[in-house]
Amino acid sequence: MTASFTRRSLLSLAGVTGIGLAVAACSSGDDGKGARKGSGADGGGSSTPTAKPVAKSLSPAQVPLAGGVTITVAGTGLTAVKGVTVGGVVARDVQATATKVTFTAPHQAMYTAGSADVALFTSAIEPSPSANQSSDGNGSAANDGQTGATQDSATATPTPTAAPVPDASTAVATSTLAYAALTDVDRQLQYAMAHWKDYNLAEYGTMNPIGGDCANYVSQTLIARGWEQRSDWYNRSAGAEHSATWTYCPTMDPWLTTNAAEFGLTRRSLDERDKVKVGDIVFYDWNDNDSPDHTTIVSEVFTERDGTIRIKSASHNQDGPYRDLDEMITVQHPGGTAWFHTFDA
Repeated sequence: MTASFTRRSLLSLAGVTGIGLAVAACSSGDDGKGARKGSGADGGGSSTPTAKPVAKSLSPAQVPLAGGVTITVAGTGLTAVKGVTVGGVVARDVQATATKVTFTAPHQAMYTAGSADVALFTSAIEPSPSANQSSDGNGSAANDGQTGATQDSATATPTPTAAPVPDASTAVATSTLAYAALTDVDRQLQYAMAHWKDYNLAEYGTMNPIGGDCANYVSQTLIARGWEQRSDWYNRSAGAEHSATWTYCPTMDPWLTTNAAEFGLTRRSLDERDKVKVGDIVFYDWNDNDSPDHTTIVSEVFTERDGTIRIKSASHNQDGPYRDLDEMITVQHPGGTAWFHTFDA
């Protein structure tokens, strides 16, 4: 009688308090449906959702037109980032952690100052062989610095061959940076791209009617780089007065060699292409007789996956922003050769 009363009393007490026994029941796991089912916030398991990539800052915010500097994007959830584009151009050397992504800034496609979108992707993007307009194609050999060439006959339309890259609208995070002409090389290439097709006739005229404008064009880019005209190298009165060292390849090449120490130049062979940089000068000998027929300014240098160093350059005769050196001396001018005058700094 006493035991029965005690049991009923305890049950009544539990019904009133409603706590101690309920907790004991949930903790026992007897029905297999308690809190042990999942420890996550949503009760669905112990896995943690992947954080969405967020780009919070970018440094440096301003880079040279020629690129080549390391960019750091700071943020959160960035571990998954595997590919980056800048202004639609694929960046190289992409490395990612949870809080930052680093990559090498490509040069601005046409060496033009302005802002560029930085887009981060979770899939790797194969860098295209060239970030820009490719070779002008296999044009007429008669256009390459040959006597009688004119601007109209020498002009070729560049054909884009770069592989497609993802649209920035599909990026998981974005930021921006600014390209600016910060260095002598930037200013040289900025000029070269502005005038590879639009000749600066008002200042320098054209030498096409007297044999070709390639050396005249290269000399102009050197002025943009910071060189000054002098008594043995000049172009005055829109080309009405000019020195052979300014306008004629066979005279310009040895003049550069003679004054190499003063100009900070080193003459290099075709086999030394690993020393070549954007802004360097290339001379071409179409028939390999030790007398140059053509000259250009290097506008891009990159390495193929097989290790081949590819060199492209801007020129007049043919007029083009990114002409491929190897195509010029093997396809356009079979048996030709080339050499370089590279800047030491």
